[in-house]
Amino acid sequence: MSSRTTASPASAAPPHSLAAACSRLLPVDAESGLFFRLRARIAWALCTTMLSTARLRLSLVVLLSAMFWGSLYGIFVEAFTFLEALHAEVISLLFNAFFSSLMVMLVFSTGILLYGGMYCSPESRLLMTLPAREEAIFSHKFQEAVWFSSWGFILLGSPMLVAYGVVRGSPWTYFALLLPFMMSFVVIPATVGGICCMAMVAWLPKLRLHALSITLGAACVGAIWLAWSTLSSVRADSMSAAWFEQTFSRLAITEQKLFPSWWLSSGLLEAARPGATAHEAWAAFTEALKFLALLVANGMLLQLLAGWLARRAYRLGFSQLAAEVPARRRRRSGWFDEMLVNGGSAASRPLRLLLVKDIRLFRRDISQWSQFLIFFGLLGLYFWNVRSFNYNNAYASMIGFLNLAVVGLILSTFTTRFVFPMISLEGRRFWILGLLPVHRDHIVWSKFLFAFLGGVLPCCGLVLLSDVMLGLPRRTILVHEICCVVLCMGLSGIAVGLGARMPDLREVSPSKISSGFGGTLSLVLSSLFIMAVVVVAALPSHLFLATHALGPSTIRGVLSWLGTGQGLVASLAVVVALGAVATALPMWLGLRAFRRLEP
Repeated sequence: MSSRTTASPASAAPPHSLAAACSRLLPVDAESGLFFRLRARIAWALCTTMLSTARLRLSLVVLLSAMFWGSLYGIFVEAFTFLEALHAEVISLLFNAFFSSLMVMLVFSTGILLYGGMYCSPESRLLMTLPAREEAIFSHKFQEAVWFSSWGFILLGSPMLVAYGVVRGSPWTYFALLLPFMMSFVVIPATVGGICCMAMVAWLPKLRLHALSITLGAACVGAIWLAWSTLSSVRADSMSAAWFEQTFSRLAITEQKLFPSWWLSSGLLEAARPGATAHEAWAAFTEALKFLALLVANGMLLQLLAGWLARRAYRLGFSQLAAEVPARRRRRSGWFDEMLVNGGSAASRPLRLLLVKDIRLFRRDISQWSQFLIFFGLLGLYFWNVRSFNYNNAYASMIGFLNLAVVGLILSTFTTRFVFPMISLEGRRFWILGLLPVHRDHIVWSKFLFAFLGGVLPCCGLVLLSDVMLGLPRRTILVHEICCVVLCMGLSGIAVGLGARMPDLREVSPSKISSGFGGTLSLVLSSLFIMAVVVVAALPSHLFLATHALGPSTIRGVLSWLGTGQGLVASLAVVVALGAVATALPMWLGLRAFRRLEP
């Protein structure tokens, strides 16, 4: 009797009340704090692991990154000194053009990363089964996507902004406001990309995402092409007053006061303005704070809109995407795949089959070919419009080598982001490859051929387009093409070799793999390799043009020999040697480590 009469109220509660109590969500503050502690614990575990097991690697990455940052800083100091002495007004236009183009790229890159992180990753499927709010999951994945899409902007943009402040003689407040300005600006296009991603997945389920990406990319390219063509009718001599007026008119399209890029550039310029008196310095500082507050307010507003949209569209889009059943039909292989499979000897057939597999995975992954088309399409549009300016031979040669360096840097970004993780991503199906009659060397070499063949055609085509638009002689075009082939080989070798030397077979996210130690080391080494190749090839070519323009008596000593045909041949031999070392050494290290790998 006592056992029946002393039952607790909780044990006597009806089943539906217990279910409601168990499924009750945490408060918003507690839930956000829980995700923040999760992110902090993951970051702390990663840092402690690297400090305890990879101190030498970490020190090497920090050293190479510092060298790369210092090199960019020196280049930007010289460039801003030249522009300040020649025409200071062009700096604001350059800032607007740089940040506006970066804004468009961040929208696309963050949207693509969020699509993979919120809808296709195993972590998102786990989080959707937990009693967590949709906006909290979005915020958790948004922080990850923002880091992966914007860390390159911080690494490349910070030396430019610091160099401008040093050349301008800006006060210390300018350098203190750099990081808040950059972080607040990045949030705006990243949030816009997240909003577009959730809206497309939720309310456009029948329209394939890659077709929509092509349409949006074509629309953006068409709009830029139309605006650029309408402003490219005037031709003028370089570095003249008319040339600067033409440049101002071209870049004026980016000076729209409703763009966050204009808020960022205006705020930085105000913060960098040195004041003759304390009152002027305080006025410039407060004006910069107003632009910073504008960026922060708009970023917070967009975050609220993204959270509201996540509550209504995230779970809907996730369910619709998971419920889609692909049509069961026999897919025929394309003519290119058939040509690769059937062409060649029987001994190389496993290598060709692995290459076809990588090509098919590339075609099916929107995050790879969409970014490839966007970046190289915009770069090709820029090269096509280079013809609108008149250059002499010296400036044309210098711009041609700068364009070659830009092509190499973009290719290094793609090899680090997509090629370096390819060996690590084989870890999920490594046991299948182990059962096949395929040598491990074939796996590594197939990745190298995929990266090299996929990069050499568009890169050489873009460099050729740039040289033709600049009107360079055939000898210089040949030098550029040889350098481009060497860059493609070296960058592919660095990415594939280091990817095989330092694989992470347990990680399923290519973004996390590429942003780790190995990916950072690959990007830094690739950048140093590009700088070495361009400098070695550009110096003799520039001296050769200067010798023919000013006469051989103006340049003496070793420099006069470098400016001859023999110097050009010697520089090309050094470039080819650098490419051979950058290709063979990482591939040898990667093959040796991959043969002994025990997954």
